[in-house]
Amino acid sequence: MTQHPPSPYWSMAGLSLGARLAVPFLPGTAVFAAAFGTIAAQKGLTLAEAVLMSAVVFAGASQLVAMEVWAEPLTLATVASIAVVTAIVNMRFLLMGASLRPWFGPLPAWQVYPALLTTTDANWLVAIRYRTEGGGDAAVFLGVALTLWVFWVGSTVPGYLLGAVVSDPKRFGLDLVMPAFFAAMMIPLWRGPRRGVGWAVAGAVALAAAHLVPGWWFIVIGALAGALIGGLLDDRD
Repeated sequence: MTQHPPSPYWSMAGLSLGARLAVPFLPGTAVFAAAFGTIAAQKGLTLAEAVLMSAVVFAGASQLVAMEVWAEPLTLATVASIAVVTAIVNMRFLLMGASLRPWFGPLPAWQVYPALLTTTDANWLVAIRYRTEGGGDAAVFLGVALTLWVFWVGSTVPGYLLGAVVSDPKRFGLDLVMPAFFAAMMIPLWRGPRRGVGWAVAGAVALAAAHLVPGWWFIVIGALAGALIGGLLDDRD
């Protein structure tokens, strides 16, 4: 007999539970945010600008990619490049949002849409796992996000101060923070070698494209290649 998940609801207890479930992600979040702060300092942003960006944008991969594209003085072409690249990086949120629809759909809009603005890889992953295990409190999603947000914004400051005195962040491996974070995020999503084929293809194609195609097109090319292979494998199943 198929067991259906409980009806969705929202409670303060869910916010508290989400905060506790976020704890394992806090060290990685702090290091990730510090890396952004360091790069922001290297790119010439003020401390206030870096903190404001972390507080308002709250999107680690997008912020780091934006910093990589950032150039002074800012031109219309640079702004357009930042917008396009960050939009591509964040396209995964379309699928994440769609996956939350069966759970969040019955709830009132004032509970759903503010929470969706806080969507990150970490709180989506924690919330989906909680839901899969039979949880129904949608406030868990926001509880995780708010906890991570506090650490994200706060950790930007020491990273920025470090960036003011470190001339070469790569010397200390700070450029590896983003790939290491996403590699760790993939572990709970592992569903066996067959499902990992798409990941491997996406990574290999992206690396090849990075050497052959100028700019940030390797992100798009790798993602499309991985999605195509994943779709073909699903069709065979």
